[in-house]
Amino acid sequence: MSDTPLEPLPETKLLRLFDVLYAQGSVTAAAQQLGLSQPTISIWLAQLREQLGDPLFVRTSKGMQPTPRAEALISIVRTALDALRQISGVAPEFDPTQSDRRFCIAMSDASHVNLLPQILGHLRQTAASCSLKAGPIDPTLPERLQSGAADLALGLIPELGAGFYQQTLFTQDWVCLARKDHPRIRARLDLADYRREGHIEIVSGTGHSLLEHALRRARIRRTVVLELPGFLGLSAVLEAGDLVVTVPRQTGETLAGRNALRLHPCPFPIAPFSVKQHWHTRFHHDPGNRWLRQACMTLFGRSPAPRRRSSSA
Repeated sequence: MSDTPLEPLPETKLLRLFDVLYAQGSVTAAAQQLGLSQPTISIWLAQLREQLGDPLFVRTSKGMQPTPRAEALISIVRTALDALRQISGVAPEFDPTQSDRRFCIAMSDASHVNLLPQILGHLRQTAASCSLKAGPIDPTLPERLQSGAADLALGLIPELGAGFYQQTLFTQDWVCLARKDHPRIRARLDLADYRREGHIEIVSGTGHSLLEHALRRARIRRTVVLELPGFLGLSAVLEAGDLVVTVPRQTGETLAGRNALRLHPCPFPIAPFSVKQHWHTRFHHDPGNRWLRQACMTLFGRSPAPRRRSSSA
């Protein structure tokens, strides 16, 4: 066998030799157990003796016997080996049926309408002892994702740059909503209707800028009767009045499905956008975070593998 090392071996291998020699009391038996030649074992033992400043094991009529120094070290060596085995072992899996972890997902109030009910339902079915917190999307979001205070962020969040992963869940286009018995809008909302009717404007969210840009490009000036900071109460206001609102499709479909509202194609083009899930590099391999991301992809995803944002992305 030609397995003589040319360079000093890693400390873990020397610790392993120490343990095996102590248990076997024989260089030959140690070589067999470790799958190495006796000359290699002799070289390793010489390195151990030099590093620790003691013969450690000496030949006697009963084989290789440990010195007092080796006797004092054996429990420390075995503790260190156990710790190294734990470090190098298979990473623990996340068991949703046994975990009581509290997840935090940062999302807009539109996602409260569109995504949160399905996420919570999935959690209750598959991880009944886990709980969920819906956090805000605000300037503290990057810090919260980095620290682990938030596990994921869902939405259109272009300000999350280097150090974050992103994965597209689905793409949204735009629709209009009005009550089903609107006196002037029946089967179809055309551009003349859109210009004539009073509007509700949702002023929050990154997607709002896409709508504003499209209105300027189409030279459409709306009569905004009501401004809302979010989607809370939107369906009740629409049902009570003859107003129109322009919203992302999933929000519109969700509200129209639960209320006396009718969905209309938007009569002018608005740029679509991607709804993504975002997480920090620190937690890319965290088993619980991975489980949560996979759950969101299972519920909403139509996308390939995630992509890490670079500083130029």
